[in-house]
Amino acid sequence: MMIVMQLRMITSAQWLFDETDSAAILGYLGAVQLLQMPATLYGGALADVIDRKKLMALSQASTLISLTVITVISAMGNLAPWHIFMATAVISMFQTLGNSARPAMLPRVVPRAYITNAVTVQTASFQVAQIVAPLAFIPLYNQLGVTTTFGIAAGLAGVSVLSPLLISAAGTPEGGSRRVTWESLKEGFMFVKSHRILPGLYLLDIGVTVVSFYRQLFPFFADDLYGLGAEGTGALTSANSIGGAVGSFIVFFTGRWQYKGRIVLVATLIYAVLLIAFGFNPFFFLGLAIVAGLGMMDSVGMTMRQAVVQLTTPDRLLGRASSAHSFAAMGANNIGQMEVGILSGLVGGGPTMVIGGVVSVLVVGLIWKYVPGVARYKYVEQTDDTELPQSASP
Repeated sequence: MMIVMQLRMITSAQWLFDETDSAAILGYLGAVQLLQMPATLYGGALADVIDRKKLMALSQASTLISLTVITVISAMGNLAPWHIFMATAVISMFQTLGNSARPAMLPRVVPRAYITNAVTVQTASFQVAQIVAPLAFIPLYNQLGVTTTFGIAAGLAGVSVLSPLLISAAGTPEGGSRRVTWESLKEGFMFVKSHRILPGLYLLDIGVTVVSFYRQLFPFFADDLYGLGAEGTGALTSANSIGGAVGSFIVFFTGRWQYKGRIVLVATLIYAVLLIAFGFNPFFFLGLAIVAGLGMMDSVGMTMRQAVVQLTTPDRLLGRASSAHSFAAMGANNIGQMEVGILSGLVGGGPTMVIGGVVSVLVVGLIWKYVPGVARYKYVEQTDDTELPQSASP
């Protein structure tokens, strides 16, 4: 699924930039993806009432169908920007329905004492896919063209439709009604709202991401900062994912660190400083190292946020709590893509990253001071099924 998603997104962004030479149009992709926001919350509620494995498979089927259509249109020589925007909207809305089912399945296959490690492995597998996809994109796009690249992504999408059905654990959620109701949505909202940790973590993610979401702008940054094309886009994307994989590996060594919330705060602060460095740096190879560092810190923070959701949420509410996390993250990603794209078109990529880094430092400071539950949250994983008490529970 992640290889397909990355290959689709990079190919779409590079083709749009090649056709229009506009950073703003890459930002507008974020506006299109805002259409997925209502589906995010509904998908979380669905994951708490129907088979989660089937929900993942069905949501991926939309990607298979859409990519097949785009491939045919491109092969006929009729591909236009509006086709990319339409496919992006459709895929985003339907794929979102299955996003909450994926993390909600983890407690079904992994003992609670190993949840953080399980989230880390899942995140690391995503990062490996995000390394492979950009590296494959460079020769595919440069040598075989956009049609073949989309066609290969469509073929791989078929695998992502079948693979969830191979999970042996049961996918039916515990308790709850057999349909999504307004009361079930309200119950999930009230749980997150009254939680002592999750609102602060979500606000932290939103506050930083809306001023710094750079990943979908790599075609522009490769050109604006380093004068490179698809090869620069692929290299920057892979470097970011390599850093993410390393960040996931680092989380394995945090099991005995009690203050999980502080790990998120420190990682986000380092991320903000690296944003500033990325904005000032004129050298491509140093830029690759900085982008890898950004991926590393982003991965540490994301993995710990997901682990906190898993550790502090009962199974019957896990889909809705996960959807709230996805809602905050994806909403911030899409708004951030618009903000970074438009601002980069006005003042340039470097100044945009510097501004985002400075604002992010301020956001971390505000969350640390005014949402103390995040910094105080404690949890220590054990080597058996016992757990130490938590100092901040929902």
